[in-house]
Amino acid sequence: MSAELHSTCEGHTLVLAIHNPEHRNALSPQMYAAGVEALDAAESNPDVRAVIITGEGGIFCAGGNLHRLLAQRQQPPAATAQSVDLLHNWIEAIRTFPKPVIAAVEGAAIGAGLSLALACDLIVAARNAVFVMAYSNIALSPDGGGSWSLAHALPRQLAGELLLLGERIGAERLHALGVVNRLAESGLALADALLLAEQLGQRAPNALASTKELLGEARGNTLSQHLAAEREHLVRNLHHPNGGIGIQAFLNKQTPRYE
Repeated sequence: MSAELHSTCEGHTLVLAIHNPEHRNALSPQMYAAGVEALDAAESNPDVRAVIITGEGGIFCAGGNLHRLLAQRQQPPAATAQSVDLLHNWIEAIRTFPKPVIAAVEGAAIGAGLSLALACDLIVAARNAVFVMAYSNIALSPDGGGSWSLAHALPRQLAGELLLLGERIGAERLHALGVVNRLAESGLALADALLLAEQLGQRAPNALASTKELLGEARGNTLSQHLAAEREHLVRNLHHPNGGIGIQAFLNKQTPRYE
């Protein structure tokens, strides 16, 4: 059975589901390419308001396929670099995608699977989900932006604990640390993520895109640079049709219907 990324639509939400049951939903270069292609198509589709990334069969993602990684040792290092670049293309596509991306995590998110979840804007996890930055357990270092995401989300010592020790950490602890946004009962992570996506879908897409862009740029900007960026986005969004719709609906105590 081949490793695939299944794509379905639930209302205004695109659901991308990792399907590789023989290897606990391990990732593959084919999935990376399919993920980028799906996001490219969703970006220009006004019917898609949010994207959810999840795994099928009660597990989110076991990370890299160790058999494939072992085989790469027999190839030139450039081949490995090319494979990693494909993963990183998907990670960057998620980070720069102008619509909200939610990870719905059941079971385990391991290695690059955890990096993938961390690349998303929001994480909904089952209470019994487990997360493992397993790279150091097999003498490897992180990829998929995992070290970047954790360094930005957590104090250095906590990020170091996850990355250096490679120990399992539960969803409830990550929720307490602010990395997981919502906890769900076992088996309901996707359902709860769909409810969250529906909630986001009721907001103005242009405003969400601006907010996501500002969040992505914030740590690299000086205060002056960021104030200028906020000014440009606010002016643009105020003069967007949705700006008038939102303000008027609020004043009239009505539910806005954004374009």
